[in-house]
Amino acid sequence: MVICFDIGGSWIRAAQAETVDNLRSVGRVPTPLHDFDAFVTALAGLIEAAEAPADASVAVAIAGVVDPRSGALKCANIPCVNDRPLARDLSHALAREVRVANDADCFVLAEAHAGVGKGHHTVFGIILGTGVGGGFIVDGQMVTGAGGYAGEWGHGPIIATRIPGLEIEVPRFACGCGQTGCVDTIGGARGLERLHTFLSNETDDSQTILARWQDADPIATQTVEAYLALVSDPLSLAVNITGAGIVPVGGGLSNCLPLVSALDVAVRGKILRKTSAPLLVPGECRKDGGLLGAAVLALDSARR
Repeated sequence: MVICFDIGGSWIRAAQAETVDNLRSVGRVPTPLHDFDAFVTALAGLIEAAEAPADASVAVAIAGVVDPRSGALKCANIPCVNDRPLARDLSHALAREVRVANDADCFVLAEAHAGVGKGHHTVFGIILGTGVGGGFIVDGQMVTGAGGYAGEWGHGPIIATRIPGLEIEVPRFACGCGQTGCVDTIGGARGLERLHTFLSNETDDSQTILARWQDADPIATQTVEAYLALVSDPLSLAVNITGAGIVPVGGGLSNCLPLVSALDVAVRGKILRKTSAPLLVPGECRKDGGLLGAAVLALDSARR
């Protein structure tokens, strides 16, 4: 048995699994943000609720990037674990083997093993949530790369400023990572809202923008057309570089199936490999991708 956690800035969700196909929920508790002892206590309580045997290992999917050399976690939205070698510290505190990985990586790992990426040699998955993330899986194995940043297509100053077909120039918005013009500044839900406000001076939320777009509202249509043009460029580059056979899409914006379909068409029109089959597809593991990916990580480690 393994105990897996999906940890975000609001909630810690837990499940137990003996195989990838039998994930069983244990429960969830609020995430302690500023007290590491309380953070450990929350995890320990969920492990106890699972009645886990003493030899059950723990795997954690968490927002943030793990340095593969030092094990240190960069996690701005949970300050009590930021800059900690979290796997080592939790292993000591819980007296169990612990593995820690980025939650987007875990989502893509889950899709590669049990979702739309099953059977594909190369899977590049993307998160279109509050912000933009991604992960890269080759032959069923997570690729993290130097610093742990492989697959993080959401950052890097690569957004175009002029939109083809529209007489509009979009500024390179400042990003929370310290750079300007990152995909993250316009690609997630908050980014879509920022783009819409810039183009229209309106302040609709992302769901309203997408609903208006599907109703053929001209103002929302201009925003979404600009979004598709700007986001499809760097995403096409990422697909070309990785050689992905499939691109599972997760995050809140993936629930808008017409948006995923439109972005798929835009990307397939720009990549070198020509295919009539969909490339970007909504993930099948969007609800429990973090938990399932963490389980895959732990179970694979136990087999080695």
